[in-house]
Amino acid sequence: MPEQKLIAHAVILAGGRGTRFWPRSRTRTPKQLLNIVGKTTMLQQTVDRLRPMIPPQRIWSVTNTEQIVAVRKQLPAAARKRVLAEPVGRNTAAAIALAAIHIRHAAEGDALMAVLPADHYIGHPDRFRRIAGIALEVAHQQGRMAVLGIPPTHPETGFGYVERCEPPFSVDGFPVFPVARFTEKPELATAKEYVASGMYQWNAGMFFWRVSTFLGALREFLPATYDAIETLALHIGKRSYECKLRKAYSKLENISVDYAVLEKAVSWGQNSGGKSGGVFVVPAEVGWSDIGSWAAVYGLLAKRPGENILAGAGQTLDAEGNFLWSPEKFVAVIGVRDLVVVETQDALLICPRDRAQDVGKIVKSLEQRKLTRLL
Repeated sequence: MPEQKLIAHAVILAGGRGTRFWPRSRTRTPKQLLNIVGKTTMLQQTVDRLRPMIPPQRIWSVTNTEQIVAVRKQLPAAARKRVLAEPVGRNTAAAIALAAIHIRHAAEGDALMAVLPADHYIGHPDRFRRIAGIALEVAHQQGRMAVLGIPPTHPETGFGYVERCEPPFSVDGFPVFPVARFTEKPELATAKEYVASGMYQWNAGMFFWRVSTFLGALREFLPATYDAIETLALHIGKRSYECKLRKAYSKLENISVDYAVLEKAVSWGQNSGGKSGGVFVVPAEVGWSDIGSWAAVYGLLAKRPGENILAGAGQTLDAEGNFLWSPEKFVAVIGVRDLVVVETQDALLICPRDRAQDVGKIVKSLEQRKLTRLL
C-alpha cells in the first residue's frame, strides 16, 4: 500500500528582539510585531502567506513570555491556541524541538513541519507557496530535510550560505539539489567566490521536515536536548506542564538548528546518495529579504535611487535618499543625504543609512546603562 500523506503544520519563530529596529522595536513589541513594511505586521504577513496552504489551526508560533500576549492578539483565533512560550531563550534548535513535540501530540502521530521566521519579507507569496509545497514533498520521505535557498544577488557577508551538489532531481518541474555543506557568514573575498561559482544559495532559515525526522536527528546530534524535550512531552495537556517546561529548558543547549542538526545531517545524504535521507535545497526566487535594518526597509520601499521615504506628512528640499519615520509630526529636511530618522514618543534615532546595522550597538549600550524604559 502507498504511504499515507502526512498533514503539514507550520511553525513560526516569533521570539526575536529586532534590536536594529530601535527605537520602534522594543522588548514587548519587537520587529515582527510591527508594520515595518506595509500596513500589517511582519507576523501577520507571515500568517497570511501561509493561509492558502496551511490553515490557522495548524499554524504554531514560538515566542517568549514577554511577547506572548502581543503575539496572540495578532493571530487568527484558531492560531492563538497554538502559541508556545519559552521560559528562557535557547536559540532555534530548542524552539523547534518544543514545537515538534506539540505537533506530534496534536496530530497523534507523525506530521510535516514547515519552519519559518516571523520577520522576513516575501515579495512573491504565490511563488513562495508553490516552492514551499515542493519542499514539503521532498521532506515527506523519511530522513529527508529541505531548506529554501535564496539565489544571492551580491556577496553578502551577513548571511549563511548553502552549497549545492549536482545533479539536481525534479519535483513538479522544480530543481532540488543535495546539499554539500552549510557555511556561516564568510569573509567578503569568500562570499565573492561563492556568488561567482553559481553553486551557493543564501540560507534564509526556512526548513521543512517530518516531525519524526527532526526528532530522530535531534536524538542523534543533540541527545541532552532530545531527552529533556521528550520528558516534557509526557506532560503536555497536564497541570504539571508549566513546571516541567521550566525544568526542561534549564537542560537545553543554547544552539541554532543550523549548527546542531542541519550541518551534521548533510552527511546522511552524502553517505546514502540521497536515497535514505539527507538535506536538500530548493532554489527560491521569491522576492525575499530578511529586512535586517532600517536601510533594508528603505531599499524595499524606494522605487528609484535617491527617493526620500516618509512615513507621514513632510517636505524635503535639496534632500535625497532619506528614510524618515515620524508619523505623528510634520517632518521637514533640507540639504541632507542618505539619513535614517526614526522618532517615537520617547526616543529619536538619527544615523547615516550605511550605519543602520549599528543601531543594535545603541541597544546594547542602553542595556549596560540599565535604561530599561528605553528597551
